[in-house]
Amino acid sequence: MVWGSSGMGRGTRETVLGTLGKATVLWIPQEFQNLTQSFGVATWKRDTADPHSKEVLLKYMNGNYTNYAPSQNHFHSSNFSLEILSTKRQDQRLYEYIISKDAKEKVWQIQLEVYEPVSKPDIQVLSWALANDSCTVTLNCTAARGDNVSYSWTGLEASSSSPCAHNGSLLHLSYHLNATSLACACTASNPVSSSAVTFNSSACSFEQRGSASPELNLVLVVVPVVVVLVLIGVFTALRVGRLWKHTPPPEDSEVRTIYSQVQRVEKQKIPCSPPGTEHPSCTTIYAAATGLPPDTAQAPGRIQHSPRAETPTPRGCSPLSQVRERGFPTLGIPIWAPRSPPSFLASRAPTRSP
Repeated sequence: MVWGSSGMGRGTRETVLGTLGKATVLWIPQEFQNLTQSFGVATWKRDTADPHSKEVLLKYMNGNYTNYAPSQNHFHSSNFSLEILSTKRQDQRLYEYIISKDAKEKVWQIQLEVYEPVSKPDIQVLSWALANDSCTVTLNCTAARGDNVSYSWTGLEASSSSPCAHNGSLLHLSYHLNATSLACACTASNPVSSSAVTFNSSACSFEQRGSASPELNLVLVVVPVVVVLVLIGVFTALRVGRLWKHTPPPEDSEVRTIYSQVQRVEKQKIPCSPPGTEHPSCTTIYAAATGLPPDTAQAPGRIQHSPRAETPTPRGCSPLSQVRERGFPTLGIPIWAPRSPPSFLASRAPTRSP
């Protein structure tokens, strides 16, 4: 240790490791404790983001001291050490303990490094294979939390020749299926903490450490998806069938054809009387199609002429007016279908010899 000019003194620097969230004590060597008791003046400081300024944490003078951050730091007057109550990442700085003697200072520097502790690691089986009564597995050891974590594998028998001896998170292990006592320990560590977990070789499968095989993971994902799709299809089919069942049939169109009119008339038709008699309730296809009143219905050979030509209605059958009274619609297109050809056509018909 050497004394330097005021504001320029520099001493030995040491590194202190702090654990995130826990208390960290910044100790000073016995020599500085003796000098503090002799001269009675000392100061705790630390660097700031500004390289040209420092933050004063505590001042000590002749048995009395002033703590400028009592909620964060605790001063131990018995050995002049400074305790950080709950270490944070922003506490990772350079600290200085300065003893003043007249115009000179003596400095003890402490570099604080803060680490998050390591959580318990987990072993995952990345791959495995069975061949010749041997099991070959690839293991991966990881810790979910921790700063600057390193991994190492060791056997429980603590031998350097153990198949478990390896540095790194991955371990390629091959062992006989009868070696049920083989166990490998993975240790995850950093400068402030460490944690270990053991792999048991009693079963060569993905079930170790709760890890499932890729095939099982695929089944667990695909099966629920297929079930959901099937349920959606069944629900959709039932819903469509229910809607189809309750849909009313389309109403009949108002457009009618002669054929439909005739068919409906035939359902109500009563056989006509013999030739030469009239039956008020009988109608013909011709009468149903023409719709002539009853008084104009005549036999095909007795056609009356009037200023306005009218199409005759066969005798013995009711005209379409009676059909209208029964509620049957007509198309209004005259169609004449006589039962016998006109006389002038009959006279010209050729005769055949027997």
